[in-house]
Amino acid sequence: MNTADLGLPVDVPSTALFTDHYELTMLQAALRAGTADRHSVFEVFTRRLPEGRRYGVVAGTGRVLDAVENFRFGAGELGFLREAGIVDEPTLQWLADYRFSGDIWGYPEGEVYFPGSPVLRVEGSFAECVLLETVILSILNHDSAIAAAASRMASAAGERPLIEMGARRTHELAAVAASRAAYVGGFATTSDLAAGFRYGIPTVGTSAHAFTLLHDSERDAFRAQVDTLGEGTTLLVDTYDVQEAVRTAVEIAGPKLGAVRIDSGDLLLVAHRVRQQLDDLGAKDTKIVVTSDLDEYAIASLAAAPVDAYGVGTQLVTGSGHPTCSMVYKLVARAESADPKAPLVPVAKKSVGGKASVGGRKWAARRLDADGVAEAEVVGLGAVPEELADRQLLVELVRGGEVIAREPLDTVRERHIAARDALPLSATQLSKGEAVIPTEYA
Repeated sequence: MNTADLGLPVDVPSTALFTDHYELTMLQAALRAGTADRHSVFEVFTRRLPEGRRYGVVAGTGRVLDAVENFRFGAGELGFLREAGIVDEPTLQWLADYRFSGDIWGYPEGEVYFPGSPVLRVEGSFAECVLLETVILSILNHDSAIAAAASRMASAAGERPLIEMGARRTHELAAVAASRAAYVGGFATTSDLAAGFRYGIPTVGTSAHAFTLLHDSERDAFRAQVDTLGEGTTLLVDTYDVQEAVRTAVEIAGPKLGAVRIDSGDLLLVAHRVRQQLDDLGAKDTKIVVTSDLDEYAIASLAAAPVDAYGVGTQLVTGSGHPTCSMVYKLVARAESADPKAPLVPVAKKSVGGKASVGGRKWAARRLDADGVAEAEVVGLGAVPEELADRQLLVELVRGGEVIAREPLDTVRERHIAARDALPLSATQLSKGEAVIPTEYA
């Protein structure tokens, strides 16, 4: 069981100020106008996928649940708002008692999504829902972008495992979130110990070039590592001369050497040469791990190479060129008054430039063909057609302010693999194209 995703072992600090200034000024104005208590429905969606992407991946939902639960204004937060004059005293008093008491539905984490998919629906009073916009978007946009990149890399890697090693290429806290999202998308391990501690992701690592350079010779460095970590360790062989390093590695560790890592050069050519050399030296079971600024295209180009695992850093934690999913959080329905019995009225932004939205509380379902392969994302209002009743995508995450849908990260990871496998085969193509299935409005 992954205890971290069940709320342990790290307490999340208050997320109340992980927001934009205007969320609070809107709150103050709505409180004065008497509209703050109107029942409202907000939805998270994206109008388009990043250029060339065939599907998106929902990631970060577990972190969103933590953020909502810990959205509390304590003395420190309230003192800052008061001193800065951001809102007035009545609004501060309202914030002091803030607890989200509404409902949240969404695509289960690890599921795929498409343009227009209502990946998250937040429902409650306008006041309590509007405050969550920024923190929800910051999590979903970041984590879903990383997970989508990870998923493409995992597809390109096939059965070969992927190691997430991008902590040094991004913000220290973003690195932990990126590690989690990469695991959702199909990576097997991480180099980041904070991610291992927080989320139970398996961690790996042995040595860098600095360790080799520290010693008087490469042989001394390899001997020290093998003496400490055993013959099953992974030795970095491209600090000086690769061929000589491989020979030395096998001499010291023997034919049961776990792996060698290559971090530079023409990886395709070098991998073939190293594989031949290892086999000639009797180290036929020694694996080859390659690193060196890989992305999904580089991984795909190495499909025919004798490579056993890939380590990916920069391109992963930056979303492989798409560090955000451009998700938005829009009001789609609100009550006519603060009366709990007041009916909901669909509302939508109507503007030019591709920023219009579709009003109304929506459901979503994925229609399958006769072979069980996804053929359309169907989004609609009102009653769900009978033929789609068992294909609905939104699940209940928060009820009356209480989180009811935490789950182990391994469950999320397995869900993503199943969801991706249910898409048309062209979903795994790296060539640019439109969404692999269309979004239809019912």
